[in-house]
Amino acid sequence: MNAPTTNNPNNFFTLSDFDFVLPTELIAQHPAPERSSSKLLDGTGSAPAHRIFHDLPNLLNPDDLLVFNDTKVVKARLFGEKPSGGKVELLIERVLTGNQVVAHMRVSKKPHPGETIWMAGGAFSATLLGRWPERDGALFRFVLSNDAGDDPYQLMDLHGHVPLPPYINHTDEADDVSRYQTVFAKNPGAVAAPTAALHFDEALLTALDKRGVARASITLHVGAGTFQPVKTENIAEHVMHFERYSIDQTTLDAIARCKARGGKVVAVGTTSVRALETWAKTGETQGDTNIFITPGFDFKVVDTLITNFHLPKSSLMMLVSAFAGHAHIMALYAEAIAQKYRFFSYGDAMLLTHKQ
Repeated sequence: MNAPTTNNPNNFFTLSDFDFVLPTELIAQHPAPERSSSKLLDGTGSAPAHRIFHDLPNLLNPDDLLVFNDTKVVKARLFGEKPSGGKVELLIERVLTGNQVVAHMRVSKKPHPGETIWMAGGAFSATLLGRWPERDGALFRFVLSNDAGDDPYQLMDLHGHVPLPPYINHTDEADDVSRYQTVFAKNPGAVAAPTAALHFDEALLTALDKRGVARASITLHVGAGTFQPVKTENIAEHVMHFERYSIDQTTLDAIARCKARGGKVVAVGTTSVRALETWAKTGETQGDTNIFITPGFDFKVVDTLITNFHLPKSSLMMLVSAFAGHAHIMALYAEAIAQKYRFFSYGDAMLLTHKQ
């Protein structure tokens, strides 16, 4: 079941309210030397506090519950060429049944349905079946095949590249294979990392366990749409992209226990927020969500949020503003820029509490 787009009819914010000027040198191009050595801007108090991410156990209580996104980034960027010699780049957004995939396609002249593209120097083929969704969809549906009978995940693993975000200006390197992936990644399907969770390493998880902070997980496969800016000044006119999610009964039970004992549900990243609040609004534990969280949204599950810094005019800027208050978020971003925090996927993090 698809979750409905969520807008507040009394929302008076416009797109310009979520804009800010970011010096390009603050866009992190590489991860911190150690995952938990990133800066953490603590925005839970009346004034911002500057901390290091490994301080997190001291900022949480034993009754709290951390909810992680256990999606796994796949090597979804693939290169090939048409029989004419024209270069093709595919970014696989979703794997379907029967070796079919849904992908973004970058090419000078789009192939026709039925045309076969040779990928990775001829290692396998991608035959165009049509657009997705049918007729006028923005994406394309292909069937992949090779002599070894590998499935799409195997082909991506063997021949694909890490789909680094558009604001990272280097091609994927060996370090990106491990660092653009969480230490607990389990379910393959994402084309972008749940970046707030990149700060967690085994030592920090052990420290959280000793603190008595519980852990649970959801799965939300982050799509390339997460990087798309909102383009309509009236943000209620924005059409959100869909992302697949699932929440198991173990996590629902953990949330119930946390709430019963007076603890806080701490979402690690906006993807965890999207999954949890979709479930709260629809009652569906799996499916596709295009939930659009803007100021005025009624949060039902999440009490605290760990998140990275987001792109100007993005739906994620709107989400964090809805959660912690627009004025508070803009002040925190100004502070982060003044203190030269590192921004976006490989950047630093912030800790927020829900503004009632």
